[in-house]
Amino acid sequence: MPLMTTADLLGKKANGEKIVMVTAYDAPSARRAEAAGVDLILVGDSLGMVVLGFESTVYVTLEMMLHHTQAVRRGAKETMIVADLPFLWAHEAPEAVLRAAGRLIQEGGAHAVKLEGGVDVAPVVRRLTRAGIPVMGHLGLLPQSVLQLGGYRVQGKKAEDADRLLASAQALVEAGVFAVVLEAIPEALGQKITETVPVPTIGIGAGRFVDGQVLVYHDLLGYGALHRPRFVKRYADVDAQIDAALRAYADDVRSGRFPEAEHVYGPVRD
Repeated sequence: MPLMTTADLLGKKANGEKIVMVTAYDAPSARRAEAAGVDLILVGDSLGMVVLGFESTVYVTLEMMLHHTQAVRRGAKETMIVADLPFLWAHEAPEAVLRAAGRLIQEGGAHAVKLEGGVDVAPVVRRLTRAGIPVMGHLGLLPQSVLQLGGYRVQGKKAEDADRLLASAQALVEAGVFAVVLEAIPEALGQKITETVPVPTIGIGAGRFVDGQVLVYHDLLGYGALHRPRFVKRYADVDAQIDAALRAYADDVRSGRFPEAEHVYGPVRD
């Protein structure tokens, strides 16, 4: 399947075709996502919580994002990859942000970067897109701002907040984003933004009427997830299978059933 492009994504929105994005953090998960035919893979800074054990995404550094983006690219060479710019980078001087985004493209192998924020980051988005770096926006619940928000809460429930998010979406489009992630907002607001902006919207807890959906690989598989948000649908229970396999392995070792003859090497030859 040919590599997805930003033009292809615009075409999908125009044709009413849903966009599939999965968040993955390493080569094996990226390989599986590509084999399943997803449209995009997001290397999210949520890796700090999902695979590194941090309490939030604010501890994730640019070097961590580079490390994981490289791994995902090695696992999925034929899929469009979007990498998060981590905490505070969107608020650095424009030239510093440009260099960081450039590293994610040149060193990490990403095809685009994602920035959290609305009107406040629009000038940075404009600087990146003018330099030829594709940018995906991110509105609604902003995990990098969770300390300021006071927790992981639904955003845009009040009319003034909804208006602010719609204005931010429009500002990001004017700055040149090719798509916008909408996280944890009321379904009606997700629909309104989707109908208003000309670029694709990709929801994570934004309802049924956006242009596409994104879920974290671990969440949809039930793999190592400590918390299950309302918007997550579990398509498997991998944790249960892993637990059973590890217990069986431990039992076999302790009982002497493993290793068996088929697992050992033959005698040394002269």
